[in-house]
Amino acid sequence: MSWIREGELNLLEKISANVLKAGPMPKHVAFIMDGNRRFARKKNMERQEGHMQGFNKLAETLRWCKHLNIPEVTVYAFSIENFKRTKDEVDGLMELAKQKFERLLEERDNLEKHGVCIRVLGDLDMLPLDLQQLIAKAVITTKAHNKCFLNVCFAYTSRYEITNAVREMAWGVEQGLIKASDVSEALLSECLYSNNSPNPDLLIRTSGEVRLSDFLLWQTSHSCLVFQSVLWPEYSFWNLCEAILQYQLNHKSIQKARDLHRDHQALLQLEADRACVAEHLQHHGNGKPADAQRRQEALLHHTACREERVHDFLEALKHKRDSFFNDLCTEGVLA
Repeated sequence: MSWIREGELNLLEKISANVLKAGPMPKHVAFIMDGNRRFARKKNMERQEGHMQGFNKLAETLRWCKHLNIPEVTVYAFSIENFKRTKDEVDGLMELAKQKFERLLEERDNLEKHGVCIRVLGDLDMLPLDLQQLIAKAVITTKAHNKCFLNVCFAYTSRYEITNAVREMAWGVEQGLIKASDVSEALLSECLYSNNSPNPDLLIRTSGEVRLSDFLLWQTSHSCLVFQSVLWPEYSFWNLCEAILQYQLNHKSIQKARDLHRDHQALLQLEADRACVAEHLQHHGNGKPADAQRRQEALLHHTACREERVHDFLEALKHKRDSFFNDLCTEGVLA
């Protein structure tokens, strides 16, 4: 089954889509695609077939999102916690992922046509090497595409992602790229796997469960959360419309919370910069208090230096991550 589904909406779907698009639309939607195993039990089929049906539904959902002008989608494909399932099920999921990424690479012309950029977020070292290499090739092949984005969270949990971001900042301090005083909430956000994406506007979980299950905990603190009882393989265009309507009904309060948080972040950074400058002036001022002009000049200099350090650190981090994917591709070619 193709990752990219062609085909138009039917007349009623088109009318409904146009009505929805008259209001504020989410630009980034995240899905916890829950219910594949329960669907398989319900239909008396093998678990693996349930997971296959779940993938088919993802492809269909991406088509709906395209018609609704939603340019970015993030999906929870495989949690680190899923490694605790039976060996047969985990092996089956790894094989399914391998088949789907092989198929994706066969569709590279179609992906280029639609401008689809594939990103895979998670600790790929936990996966079989052949799957890592396929994923790396898919990521590198589509990295220049910029019309729509699919983020696949694989071997992922949010707490692991946040812990890894802290490790990355510690690495930056150890390497002398940044100072400990440069560490901030904003910088941590830039060190997450999802740093290339805006935070989701809308998160949808299917199957009736009302937990986030360690998915995008940091990124969805100011997102609209919608929990729907439908099993993922049975998800419909109308379920998606219902979730978008919930987002639209809550859009103003969500936007207000985001604006307040952004302003608060800026204030915290300013206060941190001022504290660093005050400490510096105290140690280098020969006991004399600095006048307002000198404090302002010192603050501007400190801020410019911090921003330059952070920029260079993030460039180094990007290079490290790009090298990881490039090395995997090189290993795959040599093999």
